[in-house]
Amino acid sequence: MALDVPYRSIPDMFLKRVAATPDRPAFAHPAPDDSGPVWLTWEQVGHRAKAVAAGLHGLGVGLEDRVAILANTRLDWVIADFGIMCAGGATTTIYPTTEPEDTCYIVADSGSRVLFAENPTQAAKLAGTELPALTHVVLFDGAADPAAAIPQLTLADLEERGARALAAEPGLIDGIVEGLGPDHLATLIYTSGTTGRPKGVELLHGGWCWEGVAQEQVELLQPDDLQYLWLPLSHSFGKTLLCGATHVGMPTYVDGRVDKLVDMLSVVRPTLMCGAPRVFEKVYNKSVTTARDAGGVKAKIFAWAVRVGKEKIALEQAGKPVPGGLRLRHRLAEKLVFSKIQDRLGGRIRVLVSGSAPLSPDIATFFAAANLPISEGYGLTESSAGNFVNRPGRLRIGTVGQAMGDLECRIDTDGEILLRGRPVMRGYHNLPEETAAAFTEDGFFRTGDIGKLDANGYLKITDRKKDLVKTSGGKYIAPSFIEGMFKAICPYTSQAIVISQARNFCTMLVTLDPDAIKGWAAGGPLEGRDYTQIVTSPQAQEMVEGYVAELNSKLNRWETVKKVTVLPRDLTIEDGEITPSLKIKRRAVEANFATEIDKMYEGSLAEI
Repeated sequence: MALDVPYRSIPDMFLKRVAATPDRPAFAHPAPDDSGPVWLTWEQVGHRAKAVAAGLHGLGVGLEDRVAILANTRLDWVIADFGIMCAGGATTTIYPTTEPEDTCYIVADSGSRVLFAENPTQAAKLAGTELPALTHVVLFDGAADPAAAIPQLTLADLEERGARALAAEPGLIDGIVEGLGPDHLATLIYTSGTTGRPKGVELLHGGWCWEGVAQEQVELLQPDDLQYLWLPLSHSFGKTLLCGATHVGMPTYVDGRVDKLVDMLSVVRPTLMCGAPRVFEKVYNKSVTTARDAGGVKAKIFAWAVRVGKEKIALEQAGKPVPGGLRLRHRLAEKLVFSKIQDRLGGRIRVLVSGSAPLSPDIATFFAAANLPISEGYGLTESSAGNFVNRPGRLRIGTVGQAMGDLECRIDTDGEILLRGRPVMRGYHNLPEETAAAFTEDGFFRTGDIGKLDANGYLKITDRKKDLVKTSGGKYIAPSFIEGMFKAICPYTSQAIVISQARNFCTMLVTLDPDAIKGWAAGGPLEGRDYTQIVTSPQAQEMVEGYVAELNSKLNRWETVKKVTVLPRDLTIEDGEITPSLKIKRRAVEANFATEIDKMYEGSLAEI
């Protein structure tokens, strides 16, 4: 049955939301002293977005003209985004960690006419590059440079210009929005480039509006929820959540400072939070290591609570009744242990959603046991991020849930997941041959992911098509499966990277979580040492090897990890080893740590 989408475009949806609930809280930013959220109503956000739109119109931005945003997740990002689209333009997103060369490439390739930059440092990434289409730079923070090669103005200047234009012509933006339809370009999002140069993904208004309605239909979002939005708005996951919040009218606290996330959760106390698996892994690591470090009775109570919780979840996942005695034990476990984990997330969580990368089933089970079930979902930049998701109350751990809305899915003969529907991209910008190759003859998008659909429509992702690797012994291995298992076994892990392509056995690079490993070192000979000294110590290597032995006991012989190296630092976005959405860039990691990898294979020729 077709999903009813009552909007022509995102601005149509946005302005209808403003008109329907003008006085309700819409978006908040952190107070300067982090004492709590500072809220704007829908009417206030609408007023500012229209002023930005009118200001952009005055700079010459018209229908489907691209306007780029180069900034961290913040309220100004949201207002600029709505303003761009209300002017008829399309938002080009650029991660603030993008290097100058790639920043200039994206601005040039997209043909962006205006760039919103977080500050002069971000704007400086364009220095010395010819960008003939770019006419203006708008700064969120800092003063405009009157001598800049590309004319600059501040966001306040732009809004002031727009306010004057609206005073002279009050219906200006409403008239532009009337001319926008579902097939007009809304965003140009560049892929994070794990396998090469970024490609611009053209996503239309109709697909984003579909996303907003579909999220409400599956009961992910509700009007009385409070969302904590920290995800990169440069990424499609963040964008689809903006669409859902707009359709539903849900208050959203916007704060992209990941280092402040744990502290602010207890202040904001959200009911809904979405994130990449790494966030949930860190909560898991902290919970497990805190209990282990406490030792004695506390450690025993924690272990007992986890066993009780997992026993309950196993019965529920199997569709079997939970005996009264087990329910009583679980309530006690919640009081003694799980309530403390809930409090770390603010104490009011109704729904957690995980996306962007695979979530370990063991970690998902731990959260479900703690009455914090994670609705794992699935989607791609090319399909507007939200395609499959586990519905609240109908969680099936190890799957990414069922299809949203009226999205069509089929599994190809080689196991590849194929998708067709309104949220799927129009194509790759300026790349007709790559666009054609991305679709089947009957219009299904080739995701590059391998998966299975069960009889009830639950999708299980088994691996990336390109990530299935073959050892020199001819055995296929799924690195992400092994890595996920290891992260659940070793609570001190930050990242794990399995090396096996064309090799005669598997090895693994491991980085250790800075917070967790300091707790591990406390009270021993390594206490007081810095991070590098701890992780490069023989004791840390021995500890990791013990967890690898436990991992190997759960794997097929050809999958077992023969050698492991603990790296002296964590992977970083700046070194090109992970994307801003926290996906590992395997080629970059293998190149940056080639010496360490080669050492693990020295003198080893025996086949597995």
